[in-house]
Amino acid sequence: MQLCGRGRSTRGMLSLHNDHTAPPCPAPFNLAAYVLAQAARLPDKTALAIVSPTGADGWSYARLERAVRGVAGGLQAMGLPDGARVLLRLGNTVDFPIAYLGAIAAGLMPVPTSAQLTGPEITKLAVDIDPALIIAGPGVALPENATCPVLDSAGLEAFFDHPPADYVMGDPNRPAYMIYTSGTSGTPRGVVHAHRAIWARRMMWDGWYGLREQDRLLHAGAFNWTYTLGTGLLDPWSVGATALIPAQGVAADTLPALLNQYDATLFAAAPGVFRQMLKDPQPMSLPHLRHALSAGEKLPEATRIGWTKATGTPVFEALGMSECSTFISSSPTRAATPPASGYPQPGRRIAVLDEDLTPVPHDTPGQLAICRDDPGVMLGYWRAEVETNDRFQGDWFLTGDTVSMAPDGAITYLGRNDDMMNAGGFRVSPVEVENALCQHPDVQEVAATEIRVKSDASVIAAFYTGAQIDTDTLSAFAADRLARYKQPRLFVHCDALAKGANGKLNRRLIRQEYEARHGQA
Repeated sequence: MQLCGRGRSTRGMLSLHNDHTAPPCPAPFNLAAYVLAQAARLPDKTALAIVSPTGADGWSYARLERAVRGVAGGLQAMGLPDGARVLLRLGNTVDFPIAYLGAIAAGLMPVPTSAQLTGPEITKLAVDIDPALIIAGPGVALPENATCPVLDSAGLEAFFDHPPADYVMGDPNRPAYMIYTSGTSGTPRGVVHAHRAIWARRMMWDGWYGLREQDRLLHAGAFNWTYTLGTGLLDPWSVGATALIPAQGVAADTLPALLNQYDATLFAAAPGVFRQMLKDPQPMSLPHLRHALSAGEKLPEATRIGWTKATGTPVFEALGMSECSTFISSSPTRAATPPASGYPQPGRRIAVLDEDLTPVPHDTPGQLAICRDDPGVMLGYWRAEVETNDRFQGDWFLTGDTVSMAPDGAITYLGRNDDMMNAGGFRVSPVEVENALCQHPDVQEVAATEIRVKSDASVIAAFYTGAQIDTDTLSAFAADRLARYKQPRLFVHCDALAKGANGKLNRRLIRQEYEARHGQA
């Protein structure tokens, strides 16, 4: 059934939204050239300020573009082949976005990875990536026995003054970068995106942000988080706005003062950051702030209400995933009424499907899908043709999220179709956590799941059988094998773990029974 045809809004009584108003991506195209195009018009304007209570390190558009093109020139001088993969192992510094854009400008494929990944984790990924170069910051774990060159931060920063390269232009559908997301099998998967992915983000400017050239957007995340990279840096730069990023070590309780001190007009964060800021019951004085933006995980209603009460400004939520960024959102021009998270962004083609890939009636649960020719949809999973084909079915890219669509198009998130967990905006596979903990000699079996501990907070929990082990011992064991955001915060010893008729772990039942016993059902 061909459903991605012309027309707008929903069709009849079916959960279908077709909007073909988004203009096509121009060609030839380069993602980095597009992001930094405003440098020619606004060379002296502040593109980036790394802020703290004691001051700011400012980067003008001209300085930023000069560094990016210098890195591109330096990388080209190394003789790396076109499209070669460059593994980024960088901490929370401006080196990260400069290396990322520099590699793309040079026609290479950067692969950003979390600085929190441990040695064993990044070693496993590096085998899959097979990089031609690693760019590494101090103190960040590197792959063991890497055979490719390693460029350290000093070498990268020396490239800032290298003769600048011209942007490598080409087909907007060619690969531009790759990011890793946890797979349901426990094996992280590389998500390959085209240069056109940045063009698709234009649909967020009005569909979520209300973004303007005059804006000063403060993002609370670290440089090396993809949510920060897109929402906090690339999108503001694409319109000529100013990006504000807290310096490393800035605590959440100082963010209200920073928003005020640096005249932030927009604020973006994950729900957990909003919760931390709301621990102080005093109202926040934010005279320049128009509104806030939340993504990474479902925004609890209590958090939304608390923010509006404390600041007098709304917070607009967005739903998305690594494979397509955000595409459902509430916005200043079309705010969703809870429990809905938002509406399909202008230009998106969205459906809620049953098992036969047919749109369900309004207000009926089904799987959220986005038309496969959306410019923001991934090219595919790296070296995983079967998993890629499973995602692309007929006209659709299947998200794995269960939602319902109201007659006016509002989308309400109902949960994941699988057992994937969310830790502060990072998707985490339960299998990966379980495999790590099962290496302990006294652990027999593990079920990892996300447990709600408060009305607006959840943690990763590990339910295990075998000998009862001290929590500190298990925590230390996990810390040696898992990035911090993947580590369980709760360990529960059990005599046995619930399983289905086929003998598979029933993580959902384990979670429901625990929450019922502890008053969080």
